[in-house]
Amino acid sequence: MSLDTTTTPQEQDTPVTPAPVADDSAAAPAPAETEEAKPKRGRPKGSAAKKTRTVELTLTVTGTADGEWQAELKHGAKWIAQGLKIPASAVSRAAKELHEDLSIPIDEVINAAVEQQKAKVAALEAELERARQALAELDT
Repeated sequence: MSLDTTTTPQEQDTPVTPAPVADDSAAAPAPAETEEAKPKRGRPKGSAAKKTRTVELTLTVTGTADGEWQAELKHGAKWIAQGLKIPASAVSRAAKELHEDLSIPIDEVINAAVEQQKAKVAALEAELERARQALAELDT
């Protein structure tokens, strides 16, 4: 096995010159210019903007198919009120006051509960009538 360490004439004649170093001092902005170009941190001096304080209140209103409604109120992580019974009419009025997108589905749920209760009343009235007839037959 042999190792060839010879060079070609072209490699010997070509001088190696270092790459030119660019002078960036003329292209770089002065230190005063860079400070003005960067946005400063924080609020600008003399700004009249105030930070708005927000309050986190969570109101949860739940209802059943029977038309029973209750509300719970939470302030941050602290419960203010739980299990307060409220009438369906108050829920409907409050939803209408807040927004139409809230009142339409809530009124649909309330109306379905009203229809269910009417059907229940009709069934109970029919049962009551049968019981009265049975009592009348026993009295005679």
